[in-house]
Amino acid sequence: MGIIQRIALLLTIIGAINWGLIGFFRFDLVGAIFGGQSAFLARVIFGLVGISGLACITLLFAPMGATVQNVNRQGQRNLNYSTEFGEETDLSKLKEE
Repeated sequence: MGIIQRIALLLTIIGAINWGLIGFFRFDLVGAIFGGQSAFLARVIFGLVGISGLACITLLFAPMGATVQNVNRQGQRNLNYSTEFGEETDLSKLKEE
């Protein structure tokens, strides 16, 4: 996920929280912070949240398990059987007495 998609997702989450506050408590947090719903800065924030929602549509159609499957495949190819404390001792080189 690119940096622009992360920013868009963050703004979409902020918008969703704001809509939740409006729906449950009739409180507009963005409007309260930036001077009311009709204030210029609040309208800019609302516009950015709307554009971010449109940008997040691409996340809806992205394959969900592609990255997880690639990580699992790489992990199975290079198995490491050593202990967490260091290399294991090679017992075949010990003298038999």
